[in-house]
Amino acid sequence: MSENTFPVYTADAIVNFYRTEVLTGQEAKHFTKSDLTPAPKPESVQTLYMRVLHLLYRFRPECHSMVPLLENIQYPVYHEGATTITSVYVRMRQFLPMCLVYDFSLNDLLAPKKQRTLTVLSAIMNFLHFRKQRMDMTLEKQAKFRADLDRLQIYNKGTLEAEKKIEMLTTIPPEQQAEADELVAALSELQATTAHEYQDVNAKNDSIAEWKTKIAEKTQKLAQVKVDVSNLKEDIGKLKSQIVESPEELKSQMEKMRENVKNIKTSIEGTDGCVVELQGMVQNVTHTEAEIQQMFNLLQDLESSMNNTKQRQEEHHELTAQYEKKQKELKNLCIEEGQLKRAQAMKLDKESKQNIRRQKRKEMKEQHVQEVLGQCNQIHQKREEMADKIQEISRETQQLKAKIQSLRDVCSKETEKAQALYDTLSTSMDELHRRIETHTADLKRDVTKMSANF
Repeated sequence: MSENTFPVYTADAIVNFYRTEVLTGQEAKHFTKSDLTPAPKPESVQTLYMRVLHLLYRFRPECHSMVPLLENIQYPVYHEGATTITSVYVRMRQFLPMCLVYDFSLNDLLAPKKQRTLTVLSAIMNFLHFRKQRMDMTLEKQAKFRADLDRLQIYNKGTLEAEKKIEMLTTIPPEQQAEADELVAALSELQATTAHEYQDVNAKNDSIAEWKTKIAEKTQKLAQVKVDVSNLKEDIGKLKSQIVESPEELKSQMEKMRENVKNIKTSIEGTDGCVVELQGMVQNVTHTEAEIQQMFNLLQDLESSMNNTKQRQEEHHELTAQYEKKQKELKNLCIEEGQLKRAQAMKLDKESKQNIRRQKRKEMKEQHVQEVLGQCNQIHQKREEMADKIQEISRETQQLKAKIQSLRDVCSKETEKAQALYDTLSTSMDELHRRIETHTADLKRDVTKMSANF
């Protein structure tokens, strides 16, 4: 006990703890510090140990006085005083190793010492604190387990409702099946037509891009022609200023100028034709742009419908993902439920085994108690018989005492009579002795006289 693994509390703390946690009623009121210090009272210490055993093992204090009398003992009444002490001692020897106290002895019950008693009570107090803490933890785990079971039931209900919603969303009613098939066929046709129109639009866009490049080239050429015409006009102005009077040169220059004008006219006519063609092409392009705008509007409508379908598909995918997630959670919860069920089954098996053992122990204890009660009844009958015998013996002793008293009275009377006779005899004997002495004295005198005469 010199090296303890638990704290040794003060007497005040021990008294307060045992008054609030162990003792009840009048025992808690009457239990004070004077019961432990300076000299512990054996009755108070024994009561504390009995209440601790009752708190932990439901072993009532009155059960300590019941001892199975399997053999016929000559005087069982003499054993009643020691049964309670031995029972408490045996139970405490079995219990205190759990509190890390291994050297409990009978002196701790019959003649307890202060420090020793405080140490044992501190060990029990530490064990009760540990027991209360563990009970709180088990209660918390039990509450958590019940909350998990409730949550599992809620999750199961949620998964069932989600499965029902997914089935409702995925399954098409039979009255709408034909309409759904028509919508699917129309959607496939629309997708095909939109793909074909996309190809046409792309081809037209390519052709428009080519015509735009051609128009840009023609406009560049037209600008170049205009620049050339302005240059030619400048050259004509210069040439007019440098006109010579020779007709041959004038004719040659005029012919050159005419050829240049013809070339310019042909180029202008070609450009006009190109411009007309370009205007027609532009009109065609505007017409195609209007058609493309209509197709674009149709494509926007189709895109909105496709977006709606995509949103529905995304919702469907989200629902399927949630369903898979819920399925995984359900599987995990099912695994946890299986584990918890196995743990609960093991606990129930243990509890059932413990209940069976407790029932057997209870039956054995009841049978034992019945046997003890039967033996107690026999003992009480024997007690009554012994009491009757003792009463008869006491009556006989009283009668004997009365006879002895009467005999004593008679004896006292006889002794008084004998004493009186003795007194009379002694007085008569004294007189006889005196007479004999006087007679002997007379005879001696006569003898002396006779001797003197002879």
